[in-house]
Amino acid sequence: MTYLELEVRIKNAKQLDFGDLISDVIELFKKIWLKGFLTILLIMASALCLMFVFTIIGISPQDVTLQQAFSFETFYDTYYTNIIYGIPQTILLSTITLAFVAAFYRICKQTVLEDPEHDDYFYFFKKDYFSKVFMLGIIYTGIAVVAQLLFIIPYIYVFVPLSFFAVTLAHNPELGELDIVKVSFKLGNKKWLIAFFTMFVAGILGMLGILGCGIGLLFTMSIVYLPAFFIYKEVVGFDEKRDPMTV
Repeated sequence: MTYLELEVRIKNAKQLDFGDLISDVIELFKKIWLKGFLTILLIMASALCLMFVFTIIGISPQDVTLQQAFSFETFYDTYYTNIIYGIPQTILLSTITLAFVAAFYRICKQTVLEDPEHDDYFYFFKKDYFSKVFMLGIIYTGIAVVAQLLFIIPYIYVFVPLSFFAVTLAHNPELGELDIVKVSFKLGNKKWLIAFFTMFVAGILGMLGILGCGIGLLFTMSIVYLPAFFIYKEVVGFDEKRDPMTV
């Protein structure tokens, strides 16, 4: 699907029903919770490895010294310093997360369409895609860092469009990086309110895993990725003429 086709579909998007979205999210989660667990496990393992490496080389945000006495000046200094110190680590973690989540969305599509193709969690680590994913990770980090430096409200706003990076990549890997970013922001802006509340509810459902002694979160947190999948599916749909997700 070309960028112009995606733009037209987003512009002419139909109204979405909040109840239907939540229902679809729950029903799909029942089918793919184990695959979601494996995705979360891979992301968590990658994050821990990165944290360990960056701690060893001494440029981890955790190296910032915290004073015992709380003050707003200390809080702001620590907040901003952590953001700046964390940029290299955030770029790599964003890249890895985008690759795994995009592969998860590819698996979700296969499940919805009852496609027998095998699951490939490392699909976007292939050389054909990884440079693109890495560039998206840099862009993602740049936008997120600027929003965080402007403090809470801007980051809440950009969180929704940023959430569509992986699903747009998963369904349109042939698009350029900037086109993926533009499509994500057009879709996020068009459906910001319903996307935010659907993701918020999905986040609450995902947090229910904490009842399982904390480790249950690994089994439930993948549900937070499903609202973006269904919003994309309902607004843009799948290109049935040519599936860009097949090799």
